[in-house]
Amino acid sequence: MASGQQKAQQNLEAFEVWKETLTDDDFRQIIFRGQLNRNEVAKGIGCGKSALSQNPALKNSLKDLEDKLRNRGVLPPLTGTAKRNTDKPKVYDNTMNRKLLDSKHVSVLEAENIELQAKVKELEKRLERFGELSETLSEMGLMPR
Repeated sequence: MASGQQKAQQNLEAFEVWKETLTDDDFRQIIFRGQLNRNEVAKGIGCGKSALSQNPALKNSLKDLEDKLRNRGVLPPLTGTAKRNTDKPKVYDNTMNRKLLDSKHVSVLEAENIELQAKVKELEKRLERFGELSETLSEMGLMPR
C-alpha cells in the first residue's frame, strides 16, 4: 500500500497527464461558477475531491492551470473580491439554513393569509345579503322576530 506522500505524488502526476490531454473546449465543458468543476477534475485524475484541497502541490498546480486558462480567456477573470479572498477560508453562516426555512414558511403563510382574506370578504358579502333578506322577511311578518 502506498504511503500518503506517494499517493499525493501519484495524484499530482495523474493531474499533470490529465491536463495535457484536454483542449480549451474540454475545459470549457467543466466550468462551474467561474472555475473548473472540482468533482470533474477529481474524476478525471482518479482521486477524491478532497485531494484537490489537501495536497498542496496538487492545489498549486490546479491554481496555476486556472490562472493560465484565465489568461487565455477560457475561464472568466476573477472579481476584485475573489482576488482578495483567494487564500481566506469561507466563513460558515450557521443561520443561513434557518433563514431559508423561515423565508419559505413566511411565503406559505402569506399565501394562506391572502386566501383567507378573500374568503372573509366573500362571506361578509353573503352575510350582508342574507341580513337584508332576513330584515325584509321580518318586516313582512313572515318570520318571528
